[in-house]
Amino acid sequence: LAISRAGMTSCAERSAPVARVFRGTFMHSSGSAPLHILEDALLGVNEQGKISFVGAAHEVDCLSKTWGFSSSQIKELGPQEFFMPGLIDTHIHASQYSYTGTALDMPLLQWLNTYTFPTEANYKDLNFSKDVYTKVVKRTLKNGTTTACYFATIHTDSSLLLAEIADKFGQRALVGKVCMDVNKAVKHYKETPEQSKKETNRWVLWLYPLVMPIVTPRFAVSCSPQLLSHLGDIAKNNNLHIQSHISENKEEVNLVKELFPSCQSYTEVYRKHNLLTDKTVMAHGCHLTDSELKLFRDAGAAISHCPNSNISLCSGMLDVRRVLKSKVKLGLGTDVAGGYSPSMLDAIRRALDTSKALKIKDPQHETLSFEEVFRLATLGGSQALCLEKKTGSFEVGKDFDALLINPLVQDGPFDVFPDDTEHALHPFDSAGDDRNIREVYISGKRVVPFQKSL
Repeated sequence: LAISRAGMTSCAERSAPVARVFRGTFMHSSGSAPLHILEDALLGVNEQGKISFVGAAHEVDCLSKTWGFSSSQIKELGPQEFFMPGLIDTHIHASQYSYTGTALDMPLLQWLNTYTFPTEANYKDLNFSKDVYTKVVKRTLKNGTTTACYFATIHTDSSLLLAEIADKFGQRALVGKVCMDVNKAVKHYKETPEQSKKETNRWVLWLYPLVMPIVTPRFAVSCSPQLLSHLGDIAKNNNLHIQSHISENKEEVNLVKELFPSCQSYTEVYRKHNLLTDKTVMAHGCHLTDSELKLFRDAGAAISHCPNSNISLCSGMLDVRRVLKSKVKLGLGTDVAGGYSPSMLDAIRRALDTSKALKIKDPQHETLSFEEVFRLATLGGSQALCLEKKTGSFEVGKDFDALLINPLVQDGPFDVFPDDTEHALHPFDSAGDDRNIREVYISGKRVVPFQKSL
């Protein structure tokens, strides 16, 4: 961990006048280092919500002349406060939020049939949908999730409502209308291949500034080859993101082998149907083989590591070090409601726990560092979702998606002592919660605290 001036711009560089200027400590990641700490820095945000400059505070006179701001416009952070990039949840089921923290007493396939499918069938009711979706968007924002990659349900109008709600509250999101035409357990909760194709084509027509559609086959087990082909074509023809599940537990992997005997692997099923691209993110991947990881790397596809869910449903433990060594993109996900917490801080903690559990199992295993997991929750997530040019770090030209952290909040979840010499990022990520998140910014706009009109 080193204090760095990485990412700072020259005083001589100029552009349009800025709308916001902050002074204080900024912490973020880059491709070269998992954690940079910029102390006593100035960061400017333009009217479009993009970062105009990052400079040293002692250059304030030069910067103010270059960028057209006065000292009275500078917002100074308080003692021990710092900015970090917004957290990026690469896999969350918004439709499962209503039973978060319950129903974790079964393995994956039985859990889906008993709890998930019956609950998701209720989302044909738009009033029910509005209540749950409003709550999950607000809860994730309060917990610092500036970007969320959501699964909705098979209901197009209800899924459109989730996109509308995310836009209303200013959250950056990818929202997927779930596609599935195979469901023996809850027979009324499925579509025909043609229905799914028609509704998905209707689904991808909408557009919000920060919310995008993502093609969403639930997983290979619940999709026929015909439907998978339809979805692959839609994604290709519209240059869309794709999300699904893969190799979550061994029973699922074996079932896919039975259902798709002509494919050499689970990954091959998606690749064969044009669903493995550089805009694909697949959740879990606990049991992927080396050859499958090579297919991911060659395609530029990503994995969403969902450690809470992996343990809660006894699915497996993803060896993140192995994935990273295979040069496969990887981010973190909460996987609500298989994961019992909607907070990405929990995903950070569970990722570290899983890495340590693998170390117990194999003393030769190289555990993840705190800084590496911090990068996975921010920049890594943006890379997994192909959004690294827009968000994930404090680089000039990116949108200002940020959390203002106050470790000294009254009645907070942890204490900070006068003789502490280290910054409070570690204790915040290890023991902090939404009480420490004083403000949330997305594309330069402050979205938390919520406006009273919302």
